[in-house]
Amino acid sequence: MADGTKAIFSALDGAKTQVYHFKAIIIAGMGFFTDAYDLFCITAVTKLLGRLYFYDPTLAKPAPGKLPDNINNAVTGVALCGTLVGQLFFGWLGDKLGRKKVYGITLVTMVGCALASGLSFGSSANSVIATLCFFRFWLGFGIGGDYPLSAVIMSEYANQKTRGAFIAAVFAMQGMGILFAGAVSTIVSKIFMEAFPAPVFAANHVLSTQPQADFAWRLVLMIGAIPAALTFYWRMKMPETARYTALVEGNHKKAAADMSRVLEHDFHIDETAGAKADTPANPTASYKLFSSEFFRRHGVHLLGTTSTWFILDIAFYSLNLAQKDIYPASGLINKASTMNALQEMYHLSKAMTIIALLATVPGYWFTVFLIDRIGRYIIQLGGFLLMSICMAILGIQYGNLRGEKSKCPPDSKKDYCDGNPILFVVLFGLTLFFANFGPNSTTFIVPAELFPARFRSTCHGISAAAGKAGAIIGAFIVQSYTLDGKSGEIKKAIIGLAVVNLFGFFFSFLVPETKGRSLEEISGEDQDIDNRAGDQNGRNFNGTSEMI
Repeated sequence: MADGTKAIFSALDGAKTQVYHFKAIIIAGMGFFTDAYDLFCITAVTKLLGRLYFYDPTLAKPAPGKLPDNINNAVTGVALCGTLVGQLFFGWLGDKLGRKKVYGITLVTMVGCALASGLSFGSSANSVIATLCFFRFWLGFGIGGDYPLSAVIMSEYANQKTRGAFIAAVFAMQGMGILFAGAVSTIVSKIFMEAFPAPVFAANHVLSTQPQADFAWRLVLMIGAIPAALTFYWRMKMPETARYTALVEGNHKKAAADMSRVLEHDFHIDETAGAKADTPANPTASYKLFSSEFFRRHGVHLLGTTSTWFILDIAFYSLNLAQKDIYPASGLINKASTMNALQEMYHLSKAMTIIALLATVPGYWFTVFLIDRIGRYIIQLGGFLLMSICMAILGIQYGNLRGEKSKCPPDSKKDYCDGNPILFVVLFGLTLFFANFGPNSTTFIVPAELFPARFRSTCHGISAAAGKAGAIIGAFIVQSYTLDGKSGEIKKAIIGLAVVNLFGFFFSFLVPETKGRSLEEISGEDQDIDNRAGDQNGRNFNGTSEMI
């Protein structure tokens, strides 16, 4: 059995890159594309929701409409809560039932809830928001399952030489999803803006928010279901990974057959290495999850993957969710009262799209091309450090970059003048670039490599859930410092995030380099296979001796 198992893994690790690898990247990657689109498109429409449902004309100084802080946090953060739960549940289920069986469930959940989010119903503002939050929670639940399953499937399909690039390419589709979310929001708002013109808020408080805008945000949310739905058939056609079948189910014959489909040539294994009636379900299981032996072998690794992902997501999601508040406050786009509702959505979405195109997306693909050359460890350390430096400069110089009202001409409608929005954009963009060419990618990749096959999905889910706990802190706590656009509060938030990132740099020393080694060598399963084979041979020898 040991020889047959190792032969399977050796063939997978040494396989040349071929069409199926790229097909797997697209199938798994489109799930991540949808994940990112659904999580981040809400940033583009939140301001519009405030104008549509929470405009109050009875105020002494009526404003265009802003979501109350608790509702804003719920709308942007509830999907993250669902994602955390989904990561834990589907991560565990992926180890119990298999990667393929669970993979389709997550996709159906995402497609259905993305559509339902756009159809949020009710006769009042609160009922619309309540149903929106309900469906976005379950949308996040489905998204959560995609994290461990996509990462583990790709790591177990990939060859040893380019494994990091393959997993990174799947995760890079998150950047494309963020870009697409901004682009779709820009296009939809532009179409509605041209079709239904309205004066700016200062000219007419009521008509500055077009009633037809209620269809715009719904359309943006629902479009996220399309790319995921298109890959459903191919996701269902994917075979179970050979590593799961061999190491967890103990069926070496089926693993060889599935591998033949992946590698596009026949791979035969001796029948004696196939599954038999007395073959254990977990042929390499010598210890259980969270046992003392597990913590001895992998406790430090799990602490490293959970802590670094937790720290990274505090900053990463805080910055992405707060774009709607930071851009106007920095002078990058004009204040809300100078635009009608759809104009505000258009300019915000356009700014998001430009940042994603120039900084976010390139960061992901730098990781894809370089991770198997310079390694996960260096990329993660460098990313955390450079993020901290960029954010520290951005925070300390925030007042100068933003400018001051006192420096504006007397007749100016601007809130801030004599700032440097271009330098602000550069620093903000570099922060997102080094997040993605750095820990935002590596924290996704490494947990799919470090742990044994029978715990791999669960441990990745735990690590990812720790990250979402950090994202929830960003959505519900850090974001409260940016909602009102006050310079001093935003400055405190950015400096605080720079310090938090520095902790991520130090916790990264707990995570070992995984480049250039097989999954079984990294996790120690190769030794377990040899030990079990040796024990079995020893028992056979002793039994024979006693009979003689």
